[in-house]
Amino acid sequence: MSTPSEPKHDRAAPSLDAVMSERRQLVNLTYRLLGSLVEAEDAVQETYARWYGLSMQQQEVIESPGAWLSRVASRICLDLLGSARARREHYTGQWLPEPLPDPSEWGLRAAAADPADRVTLDESLSIAFLVVLESMTPAERVAFILHDVFAYPFTEVAAITGRTPAACRQLASSARRRIYAERPPATNTARQASIVKDFKRAWETKDIGALVGLLDPHVILTGDGGGVVKAALHPYEGGERVAHFLAHLARTAPANGALLERTVNGQPGLVGHLEGQIVAVYSFEVAGYKITRMWAMLNPKKLQLWRMTSLEEPGTGPDPLLPGPWPMTKEGSS
Repeated sequence: MSTPSEPKHDRAAPSLDAVMSERRQLVNLTYRLLGSLVEAEDAVQETYARWYGLSMQQQEVIESPGAWLSRVASRICLDLLGSARARREHYTGQWLPEPLPDPSEWGLRAAAADPADRVTLDESLSIAFLVVLESMTPAERVAFILHDVFAYPFTEVAAITGRTPAACRQLASSARRRIYAERPPATNTARQASIVKDFKRAWETKDIGALVGLLDPHVILTGDGGGVVKAALHPYEGGERVAHFLAHLARTAPANGALLERTVNGQPGLVGHLEGQIVAVYSFEVAGYKITRMWAMLNPKKLQLWRMTSLEEPGTGPDPLLPGPWPMTKEGSS
C-alpha cells in the first residue's frame, strides 16, 4: 500500500525488450538523416545512453518510449549535421554517403549480426537520394525526412527542431523542390540493372564507343577516397572524358581483381574486389537509357560493412578483370 507521500504511477517502466525493439527504426531514421552508418550507430548509442540516464520514475511517465527515442535521436542528428557540414569542408576530396549492401548479400558474418542494425532499403536510401540530401541545410533535411519519409506531423517536427510548424512546412517544401529539381524521373530497376550490366561489359572490354553510348553527354563521375586511398579531388564530367578515363582504369587495373554486379542501397550497382577484399563500390543514377551520375566509394573506412559480404554469387566465380578499384587518381583531377 502506498502512502500519500509516495508517487503513483499508471504504468510500469518499459521492458528492455520493448525499448531495444526500437533500434531498427532508429538506425533507419539516423542513417537517412546522417548518410553514414557509423555516425548513425553512434547517434543511436547516444540515444539509448540518454534513455538509461533517466530514472525509473522518469521512464514510467513517458507514454511512448519509441516516440521519445525517435525525438531524441532526431535532435542528436540535427546537432551532428551542423558539425558534420563543418568537418566535411575539410574533408580530402569529395564526401559521399556511406553505401550499404543488400541484407541478403551480407554473408555469413553479417547474418550473425543483430538484424535490428540492418537498414531497410527503399528509394529514400538510394545513393542518388542521399547525395541530394547532402545539399540541404540540416533543418531542411531533418524536416523533410521526418515528415515526407517517416510521416511525422509538422507539430512533432517543430518540437524536434525548435521551429514553428509553419516554418517546418516551408523547410520540407523547399527540400522537396530540391529533390524534384535535382533527381530525374525514376528508371525501373530491371532497366537500370540491364544498363549497369552493359556498362560493366563495356568497361571490362575497354570499349570506349560502348561506354560513350551508355553515358549521358553530361554525366558526372565522383569518387570518395577520404584521403586514405587515391581518388580525384574533383568530379569528372562529360561522356567522352569519363569514358576515356574508365578505359584507362581498365587498362591499368591489376589482373587479379574482379568486378561484380551487386545491390547498392537497393539499386543495381557494382563492386570491385582485389584478392578477396572489396575495395570499391559503384552506384549509378540512370535516366531513360543513359547513366547520368556515377559514384565510386573507395574510402576503406566506409566499406567496412561490405567486407562482411560474400564476394561470389551462387554458382559464379570472379570476373577476370577489375577495371576500377583504382581509381580516380589525382593525375586527371580538375
